[in-house]
Amino acid sequence: MRLAFGLLSVAPVRFPEVTRTSAGQAMALAPVVGVALGGAAALLMWAAELSSGGFLPAALAVAVVALLTRGLHLDGLADLADGLGSGKPADAALNIMKKSDIGPFGVVTLVLTLLVQVGAAVEAGPYSLLVAVVTGRLALTWACGRGVPPARPDGLGAMVAGTVPRAAQVAATALAMAGAVLVSLAGGVSPVLFPAAVAAGLLAAWGLRRRAVRRLGGITGDVLGALVETATVAALLVAALL
Repeated sequence: MRLAFGLLSVAPVRFPEVTRTSAGQAMALAPVVGVALGGAAALLMWAAELSSGGFLPAALAVAVVALLTRGLHLDGLADLADGLGSGKPADAALNIMKKSDIGPFGVVTLVLTLLVQVGAAVEAGPYSLLVAVVTGRLALTWACGRGVPPARPDGLGAMVAGTVPRAAQVAATALAMAGAVLVSLAGGVSPVLFPAAVAAGLLAAWGLRRRAVRRLGGITGDVLGALVETATVAALLVAALL
C-alpha cells in the first residue's frame, strides 16, 4: 500500500526496496489510491460549488488531481501521443517518448484531454469525478496483468508488466463496480450509470493498451500514465452523456 501511494501520488511515504512482487501488489492496490485522489477532488469540487457553479469548481478539481499526482500521468499521455503520432518504428518512437520536451501531438492531446475532463465533470458532477479517477487507476491493475510485455528491458514498465494475477484484477474490478453502484445511489442517479462509466473507461484503456503493445512491443511508464488519463476521460464522458 505504501508503494502504491508512493508511486501514484505525492504522498510522502517511505517504502522498502521495490521488487516485482511488491510492484505487482502496488498495481493491484492502485484503485485504492484512486479513491483517495478522487475523493479529495470530489470534495473540493463540491465545496467550490457552494459558492461558484459551472466551470471553476470542475477545473479546480481536475487541477488538484494533477497536483496530487505530480502531473506524471498527463506527462505520460503527452509522451505516448508524440511517440504514436510520429508514425516511426518502435525504437524511434520509444526514443521520442524518452525526450523531456513535448511535441505538437502531445500538446494537442493534453489540451483536449483536460478540456474534456473539465467539461464532463461540469455536466456529471463530483460523484462522477470520484468514479472516473478510480477507474483510471483500475486501468493500471489490468495493464499490469499476466501476458502484457514491457517495451523496454528497464524502467517502470519492465518492473510492473505481468505482475498482477487475474484473481487480483477480478477482485479489484468487482469492488470498483460495487463501489460505483453505491456512489450512483448516493448521487441519486441510475445504479447502472457509474458501473457503465467504469466499464467504458476500462474498454478505452484496453484499446489504447492494445495499440501501444502492437506499435511499441509492450508497455512503458508513459503508456501506463496514458492509460490512466484515457480511462478517466472515457468514464467521465459516459457519466456526462448518459
